[in-house]
Amino acid sequence: MSFFDTLEKIKIGTVSLNALLSAVIVYILCRIVIHWVKKFVGKGLEKTSLDKGVQSFTLSAINIVAWCVAVLLIADCLDIPIASLVAVFSVVGVAVSLSVQGILSNLFSGLIILLTRPFKVGDFVKIGETSGTVQRIGMFHSVLLTVDGKDAFVPNSSITAANIENYSDTDCRRVEMKLSVPMDVSAAAVRGAVMGVIQNSEKILKTPAPSVSVESLGSTAHYICYVYCRAKDYWDVLYSLNEETLGVFQKLGISPPSSRMHIEVARSLASPAAEK
Repeated sequence: MSFFDTLEKIKIGTVSLNALLSAVIVYILCRIVIHWVKKFVGKGLEKTSLDKGVQSFTLSAINIVAWCVAVLLIADCLDIPIASLVAVFSVVGVAVSLSVQGILSNLFSGLIILLTRPFKVGDFVKIGETSGTVQRIGMFHSVLLTVDGKDAFVPNSSITAANIENYSDTDCRRVEMKLSVPMDVSAAAVRGAVMGVIQNSEKILKTPAPSVSVESLGSTAHYICYVYCRAKDYWDVLYSLNEETLGVFQKLGISPPSSRMHIEVARSLASPAAEK
């Protein structure tokens, strides 16, 4: 009687010691193979231009699939019917997918974001009604640092379903300023005052050229001003343009149409025609 025949006769419950030993050997071999496969694929992914998140997701998917195959091989060694095990996996998979469909939606949306790259870490974006600087792109949600210093956790499924405005996608941003001025002030005076402020700013670009135009007429004259600046200078230009324009108007004696002059700064727009 051989050594393996002896092991076959020794049983722990319904499983022979020989089958148990085979299962242990298969487990060790699978562990070694999976380790080297992940290491090999990981080195290959590092040489690509894929985002770190995509690389991590790929390695995790390979790990899950590999261990599912390993479980089937180990089950075969233990004489567990593989067909029944596959059926159990299928039922469990359907049940889990139904119970965590929201999580899976965020997961696949995160993968889409990492592949399509509508924005990257450090970009200032507006997603739906939320604006901020991208701090982190996760597999389930992305984090934006809002202008008032709060972390906004936005589900990835909401991001892929929303309109995304990336203000950092181009190097140039447009600042829009609206002015309401009394009708008795000439357009030339208003234009000259505002253009003087613009020309004194080193952060406002000369190209595309700034503009000051009459937008509409009513009980007061409504002007609209467009200037362009580098994306990194947007906030400095926005605030200084308002403050210095107000100061110049006060020095020139241009009275506000009511108790105070109304200066409204609308949202900035990226300028696809802007020259870098």
